Amino acid sequence: MKKKLLFIYTLLALAITANAQHTYMGRIEYERKVNIYAQMEEMEAQMSGNSFLEKMKSQIPKFNSSYFDLVFDTTRMMYKPGREVAGNNVFKMFGGGPATDNIVLTEFAKDTVRANKNVFDQKFFVQDTVRVMDWKERDDVRTIAGFKCHKAVGRICDSVYVVAFYTEDIPVPGGPEMFGGLPGMIMELAIPRLHTTWVAGKVDLIAPKAEDFTIQEKGKKVNEKQLHDTIYDSFKKWGAMANRNVWWTVL
Repeated sequence: MKKKLLFIYTLLALAITANAQHTYMGRIEYERKVNIYAQMEEMEAQMSGNSFLEKMKSQIPKFNSSYFDLVFDTTRMMYKPGREVAGNNVFKMFGGGPATDNIVLTEFAKDTVRANKNVFDQKFFVQDTVRVMDWKERDDVRTIAGFKCHKAVGRICDSVYVVAFYTEDIPVPGGPEMFGGLPGMIMELAIPRLHTTWVAGKVDLIAPKAEDFTIQEKGKKVNEKQLHDTIYDSFKKWGAMANRNVWWTVL
């Protein structure tokens, strides 16, 4: 009898230990890095090697960093701008991008997403179902913010390649912006055609408050497709640069 009880207690201890290794709520800080030089080189190609842009490159840093916070539990997550970095506002058009002020509330239980998005002088309030992406698993593994992460790749706008590293130790299908749908939280995201990465720097194991998941309805109400079409129509005269603006807005 004693051996049987000891066996049961051992199983319970193992179950508690295994469960304790998972994070079901908290706050993640992401650093978003944009390669400004690479973006400007694209602009130079469109403008036949404009010397003004070449001069600008000699006066600004190669990368633009900004920070975003993601608060989450098992049913929802809120992504919004975090702490500010001195000097970033000067270079918004070369690295901040239209997604600088995005606020995104995703409710997994309701399969809905709502977002405030400012695109230059236009404000939008996006309401839609949670985005479904056709992720493909890869064998690569890396450690990010102390969490073991697995690689997956997908696409947005039919042809824009997305690379994600997610951790099953945070079994919440979320990530930066509107990205998610993997068997764990996305800790690193890269979109090569935007020369941009999001990397989790730290995870705080804190219980979110109800007010952490409130969002105001600001701007024109649209779904994702309507936002895509509106932005494309506004910038289509920019040629290839129009696509980049669309990709930023549908993040």
